[in-house]
Parts: sequence; structure tokens; C-alpha cells
Amino acid sequence: MDFYELDLSDNVLDALDDMNFTTCTPIQEKCIPEILSRRDLLGVAQTGTGKTAAYLLPILSMLDDGGYYEPEANGGERFVELPHDAINCVIMSPTRELAQQIDQAMQGFSYYTPQVGSVAVYGGNDGSRYDQEYKSMKMGADMLIATPGRLISHITMGNVDLSKVSFFVLDEADRMLDMGFSEDILSIAKLLPENCQIIMYSATMPDKIEQMAKRLLKNPAIVKIAVSRPADKIKQEAYVCHEDQKLRILNHLFRNNELHRVIIFVSKKTKVKEINRTLRTMGINCGEMHSDLSQAERDDVMYRFKSGMVDVLVATDIVARGIDIDDIAIVINYDVPHDSEDYVHRIGRTARAERDGRAITLVRGYDIQYFQQIEKFLGYAVEKTPLPDGLEGPEYKPIKGRPPKDGSRHQRRGRRRGGHSSQSGRRQKRNDHPSKTNKHNGEPKNETGKKGVSSKPKTDHHRPNPNTTNK
Repeated sequence: MDFYELDLSDNVLDALDDMNFTTCTPIQEKCIPEILSRRDLLGVAQTGTGKTAAYLLPILSMLDDGGYYEPEANGGERFVELPHDAINCVIMSPTRELAQQIDQAMQGFSYYTPQVGSVAVYGGNDGSRYDQEYKSMKMGADMLIATPGRLISHITMGNVDLSKVSFFVLDEADRMLDMGFSEDILSIAKLLPENCQIIMYSATMPDKIEQMAKRLLKNPAIVKIAVSRPADKIKQEAYVCHEDQKLRILNHLFRNNELHRVIIFVSKKTKVKEINRTLRTMGINCGEMHSDLSQAERDDVMYRFKSGMVDVLVATDIVARGIDIDDIAIVINYDVPHDSEDYVHRIGRTARAERDGRAITLVRGYDIQYFQQIEKFLGYAVEKTPLPDGLEGPEYKPIKGRPPKDGSRHQRRGRRRGGHSSQSGRRQKRNDHPSKTNKHNGEPKNETGKKGVSSKPKTDHHRPNPNTTNK
């Protein structure tokens, strides 16, 4: 479908012409009419399908028109005028990188609508930025693009009024829930007026997204775009190994391949720091990307990586969603993602713009079951590459039981060696079982470092024994 077939304002269409955007993606074709008709919406589609434009274009069009038509009980319509001195739209983003990308897209789409103002609100910067955000909101910016932690901070300080918001968008809602922002989102939603249109976008559809949608959305339109398989130009391979062999495999890979434009995805920021330090001792020109960095530090890392000053970027899954580079040569999954769609998102960072790419996954014994689920989703087996000489990995079959929390089986055995009987050891093992700990492997939810509306996530104080072997 062509954009001219949609009921978008002339100014928005002119901007699309200048950007050489003519044909809608499937998610845009299905979502834009629903949003223009003022229906709540739940859109499920993977990254890179055009979700940002799917909500920005219709909202910007209504802001440009000065309002929207709302159906009446008698079958007619009435025009609802949007206020000129209030925040009309709030867009929530899980990370500051995505917030910046949305803001950049907004600048392009709004080129011919200078009367529509926007402000991006996110943490990780100095006090002067916070003051600028406050002034922009008080001046009545039409569109507020914010991370949950920062917006909660402004709400707590009384800096923002959400009582006249007409559009509330949750972008990458699954990531926000993974990061622990659920209570913050619900607290913000309570401040919205009853007639606010709510739009949720998610790359995946877990139960928690369905539950959140039921709580927030009213008779929503549901648009699902099937997850596409990885590009044929991506050469996928896997090393089946033990946890303590992974760094040796990286050393082998980097010793035998030219290093340029490599991203290593890691599950936790603590591991990101550890791996980055170790790679530096190997002489690898690398950088790290995680939520503990300030905004200035993140910008500097991305600049050095994009310009080729850094060859390898070690990053968490969540932060890496803000990485938009076309010439990534190799993607390495240091940890196996537990969701097949996350695997597709990760390796989709390579083989862009008609280039070839390579995706390597390090599969430890306890993660074989997850990787087999990924292979089932793909519809084929990923090539298993032999380990470097001198290394012997586990057999490629699922291991029963649950892996220890940040440690190995030998740690539990060590406790029993400390004088416990076999029966008391089993009791101790049950008491130490991590089933009641937080299963989330992401990052802290309040990136501002301040207390928000919700409580802080629990911290796992269990420390691994560095001298043990973890499958």
C-alpha cells in the first residue's frame, strides 16, 4: 500500500516524499488506519519492520490537523481539538538509545510541521539536561518521548502534567517489562485521562504482555506480523561447550579472524564488564555497552565503534537494541537467548544492506534445550563447529535440572563436604535452590538512580566460586 492511500496530513506526506518513503511496510499498513480511527492497539512485530513510523505518522498527522474525529453514539462524528499548551502524546521507551532514535525519526517526519514540538526525556546526563527537559515540558511540548525512570523522576518532582494526554505509546513493551518497569508503567497510566488512546508495541507476545494489555487497553485492535526467519546471507554456527571454555573459544576466534565490526551479546552487565576486561588483556581493541554507563560514555563508545576505533563491542541485549549499524560483520551470542525471537533479533544485526554476515553462538550444556528450541523455530539445525584443539565439550543433548544461580554444581557439593550429612545436605540444597529468586537477567529498572514509584528489584547476593566448572 502507498502512503498516499492513507488519511495522513499533507505536511506529513510531504516529509515522507522528501525521505523517499512511498510504500508502507505490513505493520504500517495495518496499524496506521486503526490509530487514525482512535482505537487502542496492540502491535506485535519484530525490530526493523517499521513500528516507529507505524505510530509516529498517524499521531503526528492528528497533531498537525489540530485534533481528531471521534465517533458519537448516534453514528456521527465530532471533531476533538487538541490543546496547544499541553503534552498531547507520551511515548515510553525502555532505553535512552531507543528514545534518541524515536526523537530523531520525529525530527524527520515533522519537518513540515514546525508547530508540533517534541522533547526526549531520559537519564544518564547532567543536571543542565534535566532543567532543559523541565522547561520544554512546561512550555507545552506536544510529544514527550521518555524512559520510565526519568519520567517517574519528573512526575515525583511535579514537573509534568499528564492530565490532557491523548496518546500513550509503549514501544518495545516486552523489553520494558523484562527490565522491571511494569509497576512504573501502571503508575504512569493511572495519571492519564479516561479517553486517552493507548498503543502498545512488542516484539514478542509472552503472557506478561497479554496481562498488561488486558489491564491497559480498551477493546484494542490486535495486529500481529509473523517473525521472519534470519537472512540467508547470515552464516550461522554454534560451539557446544562448557561455560569456562567460552573465553578460550573467543581467543581462538579472534586469533584466526580479522577483527572488525563484531558485537558480543551477553546476558548481564556484570559479565559484560568481566568479558571486556579479559578481552583487553588478550590485546583485543574492545568496548563495553551497558546501563551503568552515563549517556556521554555511551555516546563515546558508539562513536568509537561506528568510526572503527573499536573493533569489538560487548553489550547487553537490552542496551544493544539502540545499535543501528549496517556493516556488522560478526554477531556472537556469548549467552544463548531463551527466546527464539530474541535470537533472530540479535543475529539480524549482521548481513544488512546486501552484505554477508556471520552469527556464532556459544552453547553451554544447560542451554542446549534453549538452542534446540531455536533450531525448531528456524526449521533447521545450526552447524556445530568443532571446538579448538585441546577442548572437549558436552554432548549435544539437554541436561536435566536447572543450572545453579551464577555458579556450578560443585558449589553445592562443597557445602555438603563441610560436615553435612547426605540428608541434611539435600535439605540445604533445597533451601539454596534459586526458584524463589528473581529470574530476570536484565538490568536495573530505574536508570536515573533515583527511587521511582515502584520498588527496586531484588539483588541476588549469591556469589559464584571462580574455581569451579559450570556447564
